[in-house]
Amino acid sequence: MKKILSIIVLLGVLLSACSVRTDERPSISERTIQATINELSALHPNQAERIEVGVRQAASLWFSRDGSDADFQEFALNNFVGCSDELDRLFDRLQRNFEILTGFLHKINVRLMMPMHTYMGNMMPVDLLFGGFSPFAHLNEDMFDNKIAFVVLLNFRTFTLEEKNRYGANWTRTQWAHARMGERFTSRVPSELQQEFSRVFTVVDAWRTDYNFYMGQLRTSDGRTLFPEDLRLITHWGLRDHLRTYYALEGRLESQEMIFAVMNHVINQTVPEVVINNPNVQWNPIDNIVYENGVRITSRMEQYRYQMLLDLFRMHLRMDPYTPQYENFIEANFSGGVELSKEIVRDLFVELVSSPVAREVGQIMKERLGRDLRPFDLWYNGFRARGAFPEAELNALTRSRYPTAMAFERDMPNMLVSMGWNRRRATEISSRIAVDASRGIGHAWGAQMRGDQARLRTRIPAEGMDFRGYNIGLHELGHNIEQVISLYDVDYWMLRSVPNVGFTEALAFIVQDKDIQLLGKRIDNPLAQDLATLGIFWNTFEIMGVSLVDMGVWEWMYANPNANANQLRDAVIRIAKDVWNEFFAPVFGVYDQPILAIYTHMIMRPLYLSNYPLGRLIQFQMEEYLEGRDFAAEIDRMFALGRITPKHWMLQAIGEELSVRPLIEATERAAARVR
Repeated sequence: MKKILSIIVLLGVLLSACSVRTDERPSISERTIQATINELSALHPNQAERIEVGVRQAASLWFSRDGSDADFQEFALNNFVGCSDELDRLFDRLQRNFEILTGFLHKINVRLMMPMHTYMGNMMPVDLLFGGFSPFAHLNEDMFDNKIAFVVLLNFRTFTLEEKNRYGANWTRTQWAHARMGERFTSRVPSELQQEFSRVFTVVDAWRTDYNFYMGQLRTSDGRTLFPEDLRLITHWGLRDHLRTYYALEGRLESQEMIFAVMNHVINQTVPEVVINNPNVQWNPIDNIVYENGVRITSRMEQYRYQMLLDLFRMHLRMDPYTPQYENFIEANFSGGVELSKEIVRDLFVELVSSPVAREVGQIMKERLGRDLRPFDLWYNGFRARGAFPEAELNALTRSRYPTAMAFERDMPNMLVSMGWNRRRATEISSRIAVDASRGIGHAWGAQMRGDQARLRTRIPAEGMDFRGYNIGLHELGHNIEQVISLYDVDYWMLRSVPNVGFTEALAFIVQDKDIQLLGKRIDNPLAQDLATLGIFWNTFEIMGVSLVDMGVWEWMYANPNANANQLRDAVIRIAKDVWNEFFAPVFGVYDQPILAIYTHMIMRPLYLSNYPLGRLIQFQMEEYLEGRDFAAEIDRMFALGRITPKHWMLQAIGEELSVRPLIEATERAAARVR
């Protein structure tokens, strides 16, 4: 960890020395714009609306270095396509070439990042340098420099989210594909700034990957150890998931309390730096004392967590002016990326976390636990079917079945057959997924062109895949199934993928929840479905709170752009406590808890967290729809819809829009039966 931290410091110095063009602005006069529109309208009298929109779109991103006003006018006259057949031919050619460029650059990126993401020996300093190199950094700028971007802007309209939702129900698939083509060049971030962002993100990713705790080196105040000697957990995922395993065991409350203490140190930035990823010192997190060879030592506290978040915020702040259709990154993330406004997302979340049924579920948990709730019971998983099986039994089963990544990869066709796909289709999907042992907690990385493979990563220790790694592996497999279907089975490459990350999370959750079933275990419990509903509600309740904190932190940073890392830390803790006190304290009976700020996503994946609760809502509505239907056939149909807006995807896939009401009402019914 020490070497990685020194590299982080060095890269921070290098980044501060970078200079980026920030003085470029659109240069075409209104007089030239209007003259161009008039001349094109005379040539194509039936295309007045397209001409008006296209010329103004192209002019909005034409800088002085792209040419004079006369150059712009000549370009527009030569490159506007007025014939619908020719426009379709242009679309097809652009789509083909963008797939080639995006697909091969993505393959380069995947392979350059492998030393950071997978086990290829100890990470070397040069791995971070290659990881910080983005093959995509100059692509957008090159497309503007050689005028390809202006061909797109001139001929394909960009629609607002409100327009897509209003008109999309009557659009053909071709019109949807043309609309997505129109969004291909809506910003013009300088390549130097994109490359710098890639370097900053690589630093954050390296910090995250190495933020591990050797749990066997943790000590109680009276010197006892509570964890296996070889247990190494990454923050926050590993800590959270290991804490969950103890709900299936008796007498492990003390272990959960210790993990909770570690989490609070991470949030408060009071982790002694020397204990991070270090098996050679002992740490008592209750009293925050460190020992080496039995001798108490001192260490400075970890100083990077909030500085990392601040660095990413400042990069987004510098890039905001180059996406002029959105006020800032927050709006670009929700209205542009998620394609649900921030206000709609917040209203959905507040409606659920303030629902009275949360107290009912909390009371059921309290009765099942036989004690008052503790803040870490956010991650209670006793509603889940696998809680009936001892962790050691599940670990033994997964380790014997999946000793290597290749063993998991070979078994994927069987898993898909068990879920309902026929053997041919299961083999077809599985052949487009490659499995790697992950250096980090795990992730899925979809391909960007047909002919390439999606990547599935999960942790696989030398003794084989434990149940936690298997469970994460199934989550990533759900992502991969979506990634394969929504690339290979979508009719237009421009419509590949899903409306937002919440939709791929929905399928990932559905597949992940089949973990026990796919191991051949059987649950004999007449309340199993009701308990599963309570589990989905509780998981959604928890992650919505985390997401509200994430949103609040970004709003605070934009309101306080000159804040330092310590001020940001204090703000994060205050915001986390405020959200807790408003929505969670009435359920837990405990106030002023910052635990909602533990998620590492907040640091390395800005505003990503809202995708998880959206995914849970989508998952629940999908599973209600799938009940009694052909699972595999419906999943194939749904995810072949591709990247239309969330509203229209939900209507076409299951016949209703996104809502929290189905989950709340089902939870009320389930709670009544369980009580």
